[in-house]
Amino acid sequence: MPMTIDTIIARIGGAEATARLTGVGTEAIRKWRQAQAIPARHWPVIAQATGLSLEDLQPAPIVTDSPAPPQGGSKTGTPMPDARPDGATAALVLADGSVFWGKGFGAFTPASAIGEICFSTSMTGYQETLTDPSFAGQIITFTFPHIGNVGTNAEDAEATRVFARGLVVKEDPTEPANWRSDTSLDAWLKAQGVTGIAGVDTRALTLAIRDNGAQTAALVFPQDGRIDLDSALEAARTWPGLEGMDLAKDVTCAAPYTWDESVWQWPQGSRPAPTNRRKVVAVDYGAKRNILRCLVAAGCDVTVVPATTTGEEILALAPAGVFLSNGPGDPAATASYAVPAIRAVLDAGIPLFGICLGHQLLALSLGAKTYKMERGHRGANQPVKDLATNRVEITSQNHGFAVDANTLPDDAHVTHVSLFDGSNEGLASDRYAAFSVQYHPEASPGPSDSFYLFERFVALIDSHSATK
Repeated sequence: MPMTIDTIIARIGGAEATARLTGVGTEAIRKWRQAQAIPARHWPVIAQATGLSLEDLQPAPIVTDSPAPPQGGSKTGTPMPDARPDGATAALVLADGSVFWGKGFGAFTPASAIGEICFSTSMTGYQETLTDPSFAGQIITFTFPHIGNVGTNAEDAEATRVFARGLVVKEDPTEPANWRSDTSLDAWLKAQGVTGIAGVDTRALTLAIRDNGAQTAALVFPQDGRIDLDSALEAARTWPGLEGMDLAKDVTCAAPYTWDESVWQWPQGSRPAPTNRRKVVAVDYGAKRNILRCLVAAGCDVTVVPATTTGEEILALAPAGVFLSNGPGDPAATASYAVPAIRAVLDAGIPLFGICLGHQLLALSLGAKTYKMERGHRGANQPVKDLATNRVEITSQNHGFAVDANTLPDDAHVTHVSLFDGSNEGLASDRYAAFSVQYHPEASPGPSDSFYLFERFVALIDSHSATK
């Protein structure tokens, strides 16, 4: 009798083990789960590894007549339009056929907002999260139930606009109750053209993502109130996914610019920047503003350049150091233009520091490989261990791809690891003056345990300059 895809994947050891065994990416594994079928060309290697028969690997029939739950959230095959609860004005449709009904807020969707559904465990900083360019191509589920209660303001935006495709929350957003608020979350989202859905069982949705891995979803909030679930399901199932997608080009700056604002300090505003400042070029793959503020606060004179800036153009600016920013998408796709530029900087002997996507791109430049994670790390409470000091940092993170530490060259070493799943969180080169971390030491939102990394970068620049 055929086995379910989830059972087969679990028997192999999970999505990442299955991807390694069959020589595909975890995005392909996600699509197998969506289709509830494994391509026949992979059956022999899976059968050999698991002892299963070819009959076991044939697609199982999909049940489509299970009753839909009142709130949504369980797999029911193709969703039926008459399952819509009273008062529901929006729906979140997952590629596996699950439907989560709720009340829409923010902007209406012309058709549907499509993206990879993920969850963030941050309890604060929803505005910073939504404006983080690393969330491009994703619909964010907030596990904290009260989103919108402090409103929004101009100071807390991490970029010029919202880059997330949409958001999912438990409770209806309330009117803001905070002295810093300029605009309600609902009005702010309307102005940004971004859709939200409230009243969703976010615990059930989060557990589904945790247990089954990330998948595509369609968020529907039509102005005329007519929700076409079949069209939404089709849109979710045909969206290509983040693997192989270069999004850095979509979120980067259009032209170089300088940045001189330091970190925010209550009540006077920005903290004064040090007078002794080192010239740093920051490559913008989707940089958050607070990263630039932290660089200034640590003693850097920052010039920001677009993601596609060449190594020759970077070196023409005569930097004392180069910074590689965070950003969205698949690092292997962005590497086509980023890696040659990074290698030029490394070969020139310029100190280099990378964060998030910048960390992954440095690893690729050194010869390592990256992979798509089954569910990723997103939130402001992620524990990371510094292997040199055995110190544990609580970090802010947002990434769905990671560096495969086993592929690092002999002249590079792991510096930090995740205490959640043991995945790579940092590396340093023994050959070049370069290091990087997967997490976000600038926080915003999150703890500031890791600000020392900016100071370490400045110290590396100073020591390098002293030896010239």
